[in-house]
Amino acid sequence: MVAFDEMLPEPTGLRRPYTGYDGWLKNQDPARLTEKMRDAERVFRKTGITFAVYGEEEAAERLIPFDIVPRIISGHEWRRLTQGIEQRVQALNAFLDDIYHRQEILRAGRVPKELVANNEAFLPEMIGVRPPGGVYTHIIGVDIVRIGEDEFYVLEDNARTPSGVSYMLENRETMMQLFPELFQRIKVRPVENYPQLLRQSLATLRPNGITDAPCIAVLTPGSYNSAYFEHAFLADQMGVQLVEGHDLRVVDGHVAMRTTEGYKQIDVLYRRVDDAFLDPLTFNPDSALGVPGIMDVYRAGNITIANAPGTGIADDKAIYSYMPEIIEFYTGRKAILGNIPTWRCSEPDSLKYVQEHLAELVVKEVHGSGGYGMLVGPAASKKECEDFAKKLAAKPSNYIAQPTLSLSTCPILTEKGLAPRHVDLRPFVLVSDRIQIVPGGLTRVALKEGSLVVNSSQGGGTKDTWVLDD
Repeated sequence: MVAFDEMLPEPTGLRRPYTGYDGWLKNQDPARLTEKMRDAERVFRKTGITFAVYGEEEAAERLIPFDIVPRIISGHEWRRLTQGIEQRVQALNAFLDDIYHRQEILRAGRVPKELVANNEAFLPEMIGVRPPGGVYTHIIGVDIVRIGEDEFYVLEDNARTPSGVSYMLENRETMMQLFPELFQRIKVRPVENYPQLLRQSLATLRPNGITDAPCIAVLTPGSYNSAYFEHAFLADQMGVQLVEGHDLRVVDGHVAMRTTEGYKQIDVLYRRVDDAFLDPLTFNPDSALGVPGIMDVYRAGNITIANAPGTGIADDKAIYSYMPEIIEFYTGRKAILGNIPTWRCSEPDSLKYVQEHLAELVVKEVHGSGGYGMLVGPAASKKECEDFAKKLAAKPSNYIAQPTLSLSTCPILTEKGLAPRHVDLRPFVLVSDRIQIVPGGLTRVALKEGSLVVNSSQGGGTKDTWVLDD
C-alpha cells in the first residue's frame, strides 16, 4: 500500500499548503540546509533537550532527533481537526464524570461494567468526587494519524500525563532562529503562548474559596524521569515552582511546599506523577514520589490536581475501542474523527482472530505507552511473533490489536535530499471553562525508512508543525 505523501502526493503533485515553502526550498543551497541541521542539533544539545531511554545501559540520555522540514497543515484542515478533538474531549470528561458518579453509560450497556470495574486505571477512591469545574482532564494529548487527503483517525487519547509539549515549543523556537525569513514569508499560527495559556487554564480551576491568584506548582518524580526536561521547562515558562514529593506536606488540611520562609499553601498542582505513586497512604505505600495525605486534601476540595486522579480509565486502550459509542452517548452526535478498528483480545472471537493474524497486526498493551510492550507484526521476526503469542495467550485482557495502517508521510532532509517518512500528530488540548487547542502540536516522525514507529524511545524524531493562517 502506497502511503499518502502530505507534500507531494501521487499523481497530483505539490499540495497547496506547501506552495510557499516549496518556492523557498527550491532556492536553497543543499549545503546550507545541511549546516542548518547541524545548527539545530547544537541548539538542542546546548538547551539540554533530552529524554531518558529505559532499559538501556548505554546512552540513557539522548537528544531528540529533529528534522528541519516542517509539517504543514492548512487552516481548513485544522478547523476540521479541532472540531473533532473538541467533541472527543467533551465526551472524555463526561465519561469520567459519569463513571465516578451515576454510571449511566454502564447501566445503559454501552460500555461493559467489567471493563471499568476490573480495570486497574479505575480508582474507587474517586467515586463521588467531582473536581473544581467538573474538569478531570485539564491537559490532553490526542494522537492523530492520517492515511489520505481527508482521512484522519485518532490513534489514542492521552488523558493521564501527556508529554511532548516542550518539544513542540522548542521545535518552533529553533525553526524561527534558523529560518526567520520563512516566518516572514509564510503566515504560520503561533504556539509560543502555550505556557501562558496553561497557567491561565490551571488558575481558572482553582479550588472553591480561593479568591486571590492561586499558587500553582508542577510535581515531578525527579531528574531521573524520562520527561524531566519538560517538567522543569514548563515550570520555568509558567513562572511556578517545580517540586518533588519530599518538598510537600499536608498542613492544616492543605498541601504546602517548603520555602525559605516556611511552608506555603499550594492551590493547584500540575502533577507528572502517576496515580499509583501520588499518595502512599491511599495507593502504593512504598512510594516516595508523592505526598502522604494529598488524596484526603483533594477529596475535601482544598487542592486542584491536574490531571485528576483516575483519568487513566479514559485513555485505556480497551476503553478506546468504545469511543465512538461514548461520543455518541454524551454528545448525541456521531464522532467527527473516527477510531482505528480495534480487536479486544479479552473477547474470545477477537483473540482467536488476532492469534491467527499476528504477523499482520499491531498489538499493544492496554496501559502501554512510549512504544514499549507492543508488536508491529509486519516488521517482526517469526521468533518475535512466537514469543509475543505466548504473552498474549497468558494474559489476553492486557492487549488490543489494530490493523497496520499506511500512515501518511512527510519529507525529511537526508544526505541524499528529501525522503518521505511516516508521521503522526499529537495536538495539545487545555480544558478549563473552555477548550483551547494549540494550533499544531507535536509531529513525531519515524526516521528509519519504512518504519511505522514514531516514538522517540524507539528511534523516532520530531518536526515543527505549521498551521497556516488562511
